[in-house]
Amino acid sequence: MTDVIIVVPCFNEAKRLDTQRFLACLEEQPRVGFLFVNDGSRDATADVLRGLHDAVGERARVLDYGENQGKAEAVRRGVLEAIGHEPAYVGYWDADLATPLAELPGFIAAIESRPDIELVMGARVKLLGRRVVRRMARHYLGRVFATAASITLDLGVYDTQCGAKLFRVTPDLREVFADRFISRWIFDVEIIARMIAQHRAGGARPVAEAIYELPLLEWRDVGGSRIKLMDWPIAFVDLVRIYFRYLRAR
Repeated sequence: MTDVIIVVPCFNEAKRLDTQRFLACLEEQPRVGFLFVNDGSRDATADVLRGLHDAVGERARVLDYGENQGKAEAVRRGVLEAIGHEPAYVGYWDADLATPLAELPGFIAAIESRPDIELVMGARVKLLGRRVVRRMARHYLGRVFATAASITLDLGVYDTQCGAKLFRVTPDLREVFADRFISRWIFDVEIIARMIAQHRAGGARPVAEAIYELPLLEWRDVGGSRIKLMDWPIAFVDLVRIYFRYLRAR
């Protein structure tokens, strides 16, 4: 029975979607299924995804949107659809597999070993013995943003933006994803902000006790990123918007 569903947002991924690696993961991990969200692709992505579905059936479900909604909305809709299938855990993963699927068992082991954990997030920490390959400029821009995100959230988080996350399915999780995100690029920060607001409103324990950052064994900077230099100022503006929407004391 599939009790782990991973949402994979796809936009014009026909040439770089490594279907063999997804098929290998499904063969090695019988409890895992994928839900691919074709977000208005203008290339042959839909055909590639149909081929995957034909090969393995419902373990590779496909949501097809005729118009591009953006990654944030593709992930949000995909997660809600996945929750509807009643798995124990649901997550999302970047289609370029910058985080290899070989990391997925570590995410599952982490969340299953800690019943108090609601979210496992990949962390791209370049430690000895780990293969984390990232362009220098992107690394330092990322560290500046991570510091700003940590200050905004008032949370000692190292890496909000890694595209590999796994959630425990709880009654509250659907509410976290119920509404459209106000940010197009840093919706990961917005998810955490919504969790913080939710915990505060319900008088629950601090979110810091419900999130686990898992240092990745391997991560590689894949070319073709759709985040451009001009998007960074927008991201910092979105941090301010997120703070005032969810975190400012009322």
